[in-house]
Amino acid sequence: WPIFVQGEEGRHRLLERFIDSGRGILLGTSSFWEGVDVPGDPLRGLLLHKLPFRVPTEPITAARMEAIERQGRDPFAHFMLPHAALRLKQGFGRLIRARTDRGAVLILDDRIVRRRYGRYLQDSLPPAPIIRGPWPDVEERLRDFFSLG
Repeated sequence: WPIFVQGEEGRHRLLERFIDSGRGILLGTSSFWEGVDVPGDPLRGLLLHKLPFRVPTEPITAARMEAIERQGRDPFAHFMLPHAALRLKQGFGRLIRARTDRGAVLILDDRIVRRRYGRYLQDSLPPAPIIRGPWPDVEERLRDFFSLG
């Protein structure tokens, strides 16, 4: 499978080559979560190595968190968590654009099952089977899923 890496060429050309390949692997940052449309089979999987939380020390994020804290509210619960849930939902939206699209989202960050807020994030996602376990079990289920399509 050909691999396409963000930064090796312009975004538009990279996406064009990825789509034309029909079965490539596109490695990109969160900038590919917005304004990207890859309909049909070329996009069948999304791998998230970490949950899409904003960086708390980024100046705009820090300012928003401080403002929420000054209001006596919890910035994590009222800003960081809802934003991460929205970004996760957007990621799913990149993958499933039409009723005929199918794909798998792999979230490697175990906080989605280990932390209390993980349930909130899971509940924010569209209905889908959730598979957890050792990689051989997950891999087998993925192979079954894609062989049925």
